Amino acid sequence: MRKIHALLTEYGESHQTTFNKRVHYICVPAIFFSLIGLLACIPMDAIMAGIIPDSVLDYAHFGTVVILLSLIYYFRLSIPLFIGMLFFSVLVLIVIKQIVMLNIAPLWVIMLCIFAIAWVAQFIGHNHEGKKPSFLKDVQFLMIGPAWTMSHLFNAVGIKF
Repeated sequence: MRKIHALLTEYGESHQTTFNKRVHYICVPAIFFSLIGLLACIPMDAIMAGIIPDSVLDYAHFGTVVILLSLIYYFRLSIPLFIGMLFFSVLVLIVIKQIVMLNIAPLWVIMLCIFAIAWVAQFIGHNHEGKKPSFLKDVQFLMIGPAWTMSHLFNAVGIKF
């Protein structure tokens, strides 16, 4: 069995009930999104000015760095999942930029609210399931959660990973 399949299978062991799966289908992407949004509050544009094109300076923040590092991890596990996560990550960065442009509240406030609500919902899902979150066993499962969610999307549309 390939390493990605073993990791997804192990992660899935604590995500068996329909309720918990549905919670995770919503909350895992929300946590990823809000975490990148929180990290986007740490700018790097002053450091990167003159190094990268001005057209992408709005994306020069610590959130982008974390995305790039996580994409290396996903690439090593599965190229199709890497591609899926690449597209999702680009969408996340674009939506974060749009939220900043709306200027309805500080980005960190919006993202912290999403982050907290999503984690509370995840713990409710695990309480319903009666199993502890996988990351309590192995912190690597914090990275596997998004891949697990993406793998379910891929299975639904018939993409092999």
